Amino acid sequence: MSLSVFFLCLAFIPLALCAVPPPTGFLLNCGSTDEIVTENLKFVPDEGFISVGNSSTLKTPNLLPILSTLRYFPDESAKKYCYVIPVVKGGKYLVKTTYYYGGFDGGNQPPVFDQIIDGSKWSTVNTTGDYANGLTSYYEIVVAAMGKTISICLARNEMTVSSPFITVLELENMDASVYNSTDLTKHALNVVARHSFGSNDDIVSFPDDRYNRFWQPFMDSNPVVESHSNITPSDFWNMPPVKVFNSAITTSRGKTLQLLWPNASLPSSNYYIALYFQDNRTPSPYSWRVFSVSINGQKFFDNLNVTTDGVMVYGAHWRLSGLIEINMTPGDGIPVGPVISAGEIFQMLPLGGRTLTRDVLGMEDLARGFNNPPSDWSGDPCLPKNHSWTGVICTTGKLARVVTLNLTKIGLAGSLSPSVANLTALTHLWLGGNKLSGPIPDMSEMHELQSLRLEDNDFEGSFPESLGQLMNLQEIYLQNNNLNGTVPGTLRKRLGINLKVSPGNHFSMLA
Repeated sequence: MSLSVFFLCLAFIPLALCAVPPPTGFLLNCGSTDEIVTENLKFVPDEGFISVGNSSTLKTPNLLPILSTLRYFPDESAKKYCYVIPVVKGGKYLVKTTYYYGGFDGGNQPPVFDQIIDGSKWSTVNTTGDYANGLTSYYEIVVAAMGKTISICLARNEMTVSSPFITVLELENMDASVYNSTDLTKHALNVVARHSFGSNDDIVSFPDDRYNRFWQPFMDSNPVVESHSNITPSDFWNMPPVKVFNSAITTSRGKTLQLLWPNASLPSSNYYIALYFQDNRTPSPYSWRVFSVSINGQKFFDNLNVTTDGVMVYGAHWRLSGLIEINMTPGDGIPVGPVISAGEIFQMLPLGGRTLTRDVLGMEDLARGFNNPPSDWSGDPCLPKNHSWTGVICTTGKLARVVTLNLTKIGLAGSLSPSVANLTALTHLWLGGNKLSGPIPDMSEMHELQSLRLEDNDFEGSFPESLGQLMNLQEIYLQNNNLNGTVPGTLRKRLGINLKVSPGNHFSMLA
């Protein structure tokens, strides 16, 4: 079960008209052909961000328009189904995926599947419990853009019995200060819990939260107090919304405030924790309190001074597992008990490496050259390891390289892009038995190439002289094309080479 799943009750999303500018990014209404405005946010159709999948319109009565369409992916042969969204390299982004099943496939139980961010598995999507309770599920993650695009992909796993689907996809640009204690080139921040304590109101989101983060209400048996002053979000690195400080939980003078949060048991992992505090009283010289914070018996912050201006404390790489107990112990002589307004917990998701940029660019150009590339040729070509593009084999390590490309007899049409030369680690290039046409591009930089199979296509032009420069090349299949020119004697005489250039071409042989 994914820890990042939250519940969005369909009856409690008010339409808010406001002057707050919308988040910078992309809000996609998946499977729809129409724009939809809700909470003063404009969601646009997902066309142009994905090239695969089918659309479905749900017939559930009284369903919010934003939840009434979805995109699903019935192709069982594809290793993944990817949205590719343009971003600013080095930027920080909040990615949110929303799922509402609605029985689109005629069944009564949602499929279970994985979601992938760039080349790393993000989480498993299991909305079964939520759907049974009439609820929508959503997942959030904070990532850095390692290139000029971010890919968000769905993929089947061993539990998938029907088509993966998605209802809404959001990508919002975040300021550099937000969650800045984490090296997002090594970890993503997978949201586990984000709550406004002492609140039983609706979810706090946009326009109160400029990034449209979702803050769930949280109540326990502790006393609740209301705030008598407002904080300034820009005073906090993470820019929490003012509204989550409207209420807080507290306890009596001299007592330790105990908070069991979140309600779920956490798997053993490293976590980023941010806690938000404010003295709820009317501002005065006496409106402050001091207490110490511990998590599962470990010191988190000693002698924290909380005033009406509010304060945030955070910790990265905290090793946690199981249920979490946060204790706030008052200092000696403090006339009021501890108080806490809000909190966030993220699982620190180690990133699974990436594919070398030149290989990514080369593969993307290859895909554009084909009229009908495999449906999963989008996103990272190599990663995650079990979800590389169809026909692609890569090395492992911090920077993956493409070493084999085998698309033999799959009905490819189009041309072979000159960018294939970017694939300098390629050892096997097998594209035989297709309908590819045009010239064979220069391959002089592909020094690792051992086997080239382009037979039974419609290639034309001269025999590629660059092949004679590739000393590791031991197999060349070019028969049954429309090539002409000469075959270098250095290739014909190379010891052990398997050279097939006829029938079907018009070659002369050089001594």
